[in-house]
Amino acid sequence: MTHKKKLLDLVRDKIRFKHYSISTEKTYVFWVKHYIIFHNKKHPIEMGKSEIEAFLTSLATKKKVAPTTQNQAFNAILFLYKEVLGIDMSEWNIQALRAQERKHIPVVLTTEEVQKVLQNLTGIYKLVVTLMYGCGLRMNEVLNIRVKDMDFGFDKLYVWDSKSLKDRTVPLPLKLKDELQVQVKKIEEMHQKDMSDGFGTVYMPFAYEKKYPKAKSETKWQYLFPMNNISKDPRSNVKRRHHIHPQTLGRNIKIAAQKANLNKRVTSHIFRHSYATHLLQVGIDLRSIQELLGHKSVETTMIYTHVVSEMNKAKLISPLDF
Repeated sequence: MTHKKKLLDLVRDKIRFKHYSISTEKTYVFWVKHYIIFHNKKHPIEMGKSEIEAFLTSLATKKKVAPTTQNQAFNAILFLYKEVLGIDMSEWNIQALRAQERKHIPVVLTTEEVQKVLQNLTGIYKLVVTLMYGCGLRMNEVLNIRVKDMDFGFDKLYVWDSKSLKDRTVPLPLKLKDELQVQVKKIEEMHQKDMSDGFGTVYMPFAYEKKYPKAKSETKWQYLFPMNNISKDPRSNVKRRHHIHPQTLGRNIKIAAQKANLNKRVTSHIFRHSYATHLLQVGIDLRSIQELLGHKSVETTMIYTHVVSEMNKAKLISPLDF
């Protein structure tokens, strides 16, 4: 058991060295641990191709996991062998039974339904979700916005290092400009108070902290949507102000959707789907939408053409109504 714990600590160290997020750290450690337990706590150095295939196949056949979950587990094991144990798996040609992939057409809200949800949100959460819809952002992108990412001169928002590791800019909704400027002022005042209370630093991405040691105390690096309270960083134990917790935002969206009496499953991602679909409906070309969303491939963006196609079908009438 001590041997296994040591290995998991090595996994954590390597993940932190490579600047992966804490959610990726938790996910990878979870799957590495389950892989080891699945094979009766055998050390991964003593296992190989057949054991990996057996584990991944079991996830698909017995656990009935989604394809994305199976891929997540495979990526964790790949990381373990390549980055931690220094073993190249490229020639192993892993052939596990793949979890069955179902093509989902994303659920979207009409512009009226979006407004209904927004009307049932209050305070900071209303501003966060409105910006998320207005810019087509993922939840982690909107929560990770820093003061410096708002360009009020050119009316654009910088989205740094998102899921596709591709930075991009999106037009800032002019309707939100005044409200966002007020929010920046609030952050400036909050940061001044934090500094006088002996806090005021913020989590810095990648190697910025070493390169610019003073930046973590600068107002421009503070989160645009911070928590109400100072909290302890789970990795460094430093007390500082982090951004709003994803679960808190998700809970507020769920409550607002219930109040709006919508029979659709409303999550944070539904606003991104709705943004893309509504742009497509007013004639914005697919390539532009791909760039705004930060998709690597236009094929990913093409799912929204199916959504619009389904909507157009709704305009057809039944023979009963002839």
